Amino acid sequence: MSDPDRLKRVDALLDGLDDVLPPPPVRARLRLAANLTQQEVADAVGVKRLAVVRWELGKSHPRRPQRTAYIHLLKRLAERFPEAAEADEGMPTPTSEGGIGMT
Repeated sequence: MSDPDRLKRVDALLDGLDDVLPPPPVRARLRLAANLTQQEVADAVGVKRLAVVRWELGKSHPRRPQRTAYIHLLKRLAERFPEAAEADEGMPTPTSEGGIGMT
Protein backbone atom coordinates (compact mmCIF):
# COMPACT_ATOMS: atom_id res chain seq x y z
CA MET A 1 0.00 0.00 0.00
CA SER A 2 1.37 3.40 -0.95
CA ASP A 3 1.79 6.25 1.51
CA PRO A 4 -1.01 8.34 -0.07
CA ASP A 5 -3.41 5.41 0.36
CA ARG A 6 -2.42 5.08 4.02
CA LEU A 7 -2.94 8.78 4.57
CA LYS A 8 -6.41 8.58 3.01
CA ARG A 9 -7.30 5.71 5.35
CA VAL A 10 -6.05 7.68 8.36
CA ASP A 11 -8.03 10.74 7.25
CA ALA A 12 -11.17 8.60 6.93
CA LEU A 13 -10.67 7.37 10.50
CA LEU A 14 -10.26 10.89 11.83
CA ASP A 15 -13.25 12.21 9.88
CA GLY A 16 -15.37 9.54 11.55
CA LEU A 17 -14.53 10.97 14.98
CA ASP A 18 -16.43 14.16 14.13
CA ASP A 19 -19.59 12.08 13.74
CA VAL A 20 -19.80 10.86 17.35
CA LEU A 21 -22.71 11.59 19.66
CA PRO A 22 -22.29 12.28 23.37
CA PRO A 23 -24.03 9.89 25.78
CA PRO A 24 -27.83 10.32 25.95
CA PRO A 25 -27.88 12.07 29.37
CA VAL A 26 -25.42 14.68 28.06
CA ARG A 27 -27.63 15.28 25.02
CA ALA A 28 -30.57 16.10 27.29
CA ARG A 29 -28.47 18.26 29.65
CA LEU A 30 -27.15 20.31 26.75
CA ARG A 31 -30.66 20.94 25.47
CA LEU A 32 -31.92 21.86 28.94
CA ALA A 33 -28.94 24.15 29.61
CA ALA A 34 -29.95 26.15 26.54
CA ASN A 35 -33.59 26.22 27.66
CA LEU A 36 -34.65 24.44 24.47
CA THR A 37 -37.63 22.13 24.24
CA GLN A 38 -37.50 18.78 22.52
CA GLN A 39 -39.91 20.21 19.95
CA GLU A 40 -37.57 23.12 19.18
CA VAL A 41 -34.68 20.71 18.65
CA ALA A 42 -36.87 18.46 16.51
CA ASP A 43 -37.99 21.38 14.35
CA ALA A 44 -34.42 22.62 13.90
CA VAL A 45 -33.07 19.18 12.99
CA GLY A 46 -36.06 18.19 10.87
CA VAL A 47 -37.59 15.29 12.80
CA LYS A 48 -40.58 14.63 15.04
CA ARG A 49 -40.30 15.33 18.77
CA LEU A 50 -40.51 11.61 19.51
CA ALA A 51 -37.22 11.10 17.66
CA VAL A 52 -35.49 13.57 20.00
CA VAL A 53 -37.06 11.84 23.00
CA ARG A 54 -35.67 8.50 21.81
CA TRP A 55 -32.22 9.98 21.10
CA GLU A 56 -32.04 11.47 24.60
CA LEU A 57 -33.07 8.15 26.13
CA GLY A 58 -30.56 6.22 24.04
CA LYS A 59 -33.36 4.16 22.46
CA SER A 60 -32.30 5.15 18.94
CA HIS A 61 -29.71 7.21 17.10
CA PRO A 62 -30.22 9.83 14.43
CA ARG A 63 -29.49 8.99 10.81
CA ARG A 64 -28.06 11.24 8.15
CA PRO A 65 -28.75 14.05 7.32
CA GLN A 66 -30.40 14.69 10.69
CA ARG A 67 -27.43 13.12 12.49
CA THR A 68 -25.08 15.73 11.06
CA ALA A 69 -27.40 18.58 12.08
CA TYR A 70 -27.96 17.13 15.56
CA ILE A 71 -24.24 16.65 16.19
CA HIS A 72 -23.60 20.21 15.01
CA LEU A 73 -26.26 21.50 17.43
CA LEU A 74 -24.81 19.50 20.34
CA LYS A 75 -21.27 20.70 19.62
CA ARG A 76 -22.39 24.32 19.54
CA LEU A 77 -24.32 23.84 22.78
CA ALA A 78 -21.27 22.20 24.37
CA GLU A 79 -19.21 25.27 23.46
CA ARG A 80 -21.74 27.54 25.16
CA PHE A 81 -22.49 25.28 28.13
CA PRO A 82 -19.31 23.29 28.83
CA GLU A 83 -20.52 22.28 32.30
CA ALA A 84 -23.51 20.51 30.74
CA ALA A 85 -21.20 18.63 28.36
CA GLU A 86 -19.28 16.99 31.20
CA ALA A 87 -19.85 13.25 31.56
CA ASP A 88 -21.02 12.14 35.01
CA GLU A 89 -19.17 9.59 37.08
CA GLY A 90 -20.74 6.18 36.61
CA MET A 91 -21.99 6.96 33.13
CA PRO A 92 -21.41 4.31 30.48
CA THR A 93 -17.97 4.38 28.96
CA PRO A 94 -17.48 5.67 25.41
CA THR A 95 -16.94 2.09 24.24
CA SER A 96 -20.22 0.85 25.69
CA GLU A 97 -22.08 3.82 24.20
CA GLY A 98 -20.41 3.48 20.82
CA GLY A 99 -18.94 6.96 21.00
CA ILE A 100 -17.31 9.61 23.11
CA GLY A 101 -18.52 12.59 25.07
CA MET A 102 -18.21 16.13 23.88
CA THR A 103 -15.31 16.97 26.18
